[in-house]
Amino acid sequence: MVQQSPTLSSEEFLQFKRKATTIVEEYFSTDDVAATANELRELHVPCYHYYFVKKLVSVAMDRHDREKEMAAVLLSSLYGDVVDRPQLCKGFCKLTESCDDLSVDTPDAVDILAVFVARAVVDDMLPPAFLAKQSACLPDGCKGAEVLRRAEKSYLSVPHHGEIVLQRWGGSKRITVEEAKAKISDILEEYLAAGDRSEALRCIRDLKIPFFHHDVVKRALVLAVERGGASEGHILDLLKSASEEGVINESQIAKGFDRLIDSLDDLTLDVPNARCIVKSVIHKASSEGWLCESCLKPLPPEPKKSSEVDDAAVRQFKAKAVLIIKEYFLTGDIIEVLSWLEAENYSCCPSFNAIFVQKLVNAAMDRKSREKEMASVLLSSLCMPPEDVVAGFHLLIEAAEDAALDNPAILEDLTMFFARSVVDEVIAPSDLEAMEEDASRVKADGSTGMLALRNAQSLLGAKLSAERILRCWGGGGSGKAGWELDEVKDKIGKLLQEYDCGGDIREACRCIMDIGMPFFHHEVVKKVLVAIIEKRGKDERLWELLSECYGRGLITPNQMTKGFDRVADCVDDLALDVPDAAKQLGCCVESAKKEGWLDPSFSMTRPGQPVANGVCS
Repeated sequence: MVQQSPTLSSEEFLQFKRKATTIVEEYFSTDDVAATANELRELHVPCYHYYFVKKLVSVAMDRHDREKEMAAVLLSSLYGDVVDRPQLCKGFCKLTESCDDLSVDTPDAVDILAVFVARAVVDDMLPPAFLAKQSACLPDGCKGAEVLRRAEKSYLSVPHHGEIVLQRWGGSKRITVEEAKAKISDILEEYLAAGDRSEALRCIRDLKIPFFHHDVVKRALVLAVERGGASEGHILDLLKSASEEGVINESQIAKGFDRLIDSLDDLTLDVPNARCIVKSVIHKASSEGWLCESCLKPLPPEPKKSSEVDDAAVRQFKAKAVLIIKEYFLTGDIIEVLSWLEAENYSCCPSFNAIFVQKLVNAAMDRKSREKEMASVLLSSLCMPPEDVVAGFHLLIEAAEDAALDNPAILEDLTMFFARSVVDEVIAPSDLEAMEEDASRVKADGSTGMLALRNAQSLLGAKLSAERILRCWGGGGSGKAGWELDEVKDKIGKLLQEYDCGGDIREACRCIMDIGMPFFHHEVVKKVLVAIIEKRGKDERLWELLSECYGRGLITPNQMTKGFDRVADCVDDLALDVPDAAKQLGCCVESAKKEGWLDPSFSMTRPGQPVANGVCS
């Protein structure tokens, strides 16, 4: 943000007024926004920018629609980069206060100024609250008060007001708000489908609406939050390039992030962990240097739970939780735990979920590998909102130092619980990053909780980490003592072979479900793909099984992607027996994309392995 300069003398202010008048006249002659911005910036008197706002608008009011539109475009372009909000608001305050004088030379000054005010609100320069606040400062019956009333009732309160206001003087570069939003959405969708960053940046430039680039930023970020995964990375790469190449300026990027923050509560309704994702995205953008995090609005406070719980209720719940967890370790009855927890949360408070997670993991860490495995299986079966599990993990992190006095192995145990929760898809990888960011504000780098989070992320980044994490406590994720991964793989192979020999598709799906390892379903995908490749694509039954499993939700998009990734990793080995294995896999990849199982950006190419996607004939 531009720093305020010290108060200047009256003579210096008069000099600024003369220069500002010259800059305004030159702008209306040249229509050069960049040159005008540089000239105003080089005056080095930001504390008097309000006068430039007033002068620009008052001169435009006495001219044609072309100059009025030019003035509105210039204000939107200067806002944030050169003229900050307090100066802009002060400029419009001065305009409304002097409207009686302006009406002497411009009879329709009230209506024109009302459009300028409405345009500033539509362009996100003035907050809507400006109208009521400034109206209270004006005497009743003055023309300035009439300006604000007309801006509200005649322009901002009518249907499609944004389009009406932007077209009032010939349109924002001859494009309506709705058209601009539609074009922006098309550009982003095409970019995610094709991955052509240069083309996307060219299209953004060609829109020629630099003062509306905040909408590009906001829409791109919403897509990143909603789709996650590879799409999030592609979106951040696009915005980073747009910033570095000057396509979208710093002010518009910050404004886009602010608009995302404003809509976070609504976004959370569709994406429950949107808050964690947004925090992670802001952290990444800030660490890469293309976003000033300190300039953003603070994230809105998390919605308070519907009911407050007193200390006695919390103590009572903790005591019950300890008993139900002990009973679960004896019986292994997940249904009973689910029923009890649902009843407790319904009658008391949903925040008890976090307390239960803390108690469960603490109890398991004090026991043997069998109980640790059972605790992880229970966590993956509870279907809690990810934010509740994350809240429980935060409680564990806060108490980790004290717990380490009784459990010297707590660092290793916490690491495995964090990593296992990601493998089991209880929380997302981005949740771990957000947890580390939050914990870093109150915990030292070398604290037990911080080390556990970092170790978990390192562990997850290793090759074939999921298999090692799943069998770290001997259960392979099944919750059934004695099941090893090789045994599970054998079961999957046999059920697929039985189905392929004429078995019933519903029975095959039931058998996959009965294995009780939804986080290991990528093995089903891998074995199906290998069988199809070995039969050179002639086995339609196995492909139909994948389709049925995906349609029923047995195989999630994440597990489907993992399965395809694993086959892509071993395609060279497959080629020893099936020379055209790469082509066959490429065929499957293209078919899976058409079915919507894989993200369009998925690629089977691996470093050092130049494999071209095959084309189905």
